[in-house]
Amino acid sequence: QVQLVESGGGLVQPGGSLTLSCAGSGTIFRINTMGWYRQVAGKERELVATITSAGGTNYANSVKGRSTVSRDNSKNAVYLQMNSLKPEDTADYYCRYTDYGLSYWGQGTQVTVSS
Repeated sequence: QVQLVESGGGLVQPGGSLTLSCAGSGTIFRINTMGWYRQVAGKERELVATITSAGGTNYANSVKGRSTVSRDNSKNAVYLQMNSLKPEDTADYYCRYTDYGLSYWGQGTQVTVSS
């Protein structure tokens, strides 16, 4: 079992920045992928960005160039720095951990971009 706890969400003005954090605990395998997804009510959850334990990254086109995903393997943590935030970035953001086919999700943290 893996437990994930997100933090860092909140209200931010358009054009602002925010950093989300996710701390993992439990049975963490050395080779894994962690990342961020987001969901708006009534829509499917979508990829934001992922990063492998080797440092390989993948970004959704909607956030590419505005966001940076990073991780600290010693802390089993993953981070998402988002810049130049837009109202359409408003969503619940979820942390995800995947290894050998098993996936775990955090409870989510809300991000609202509004003036």
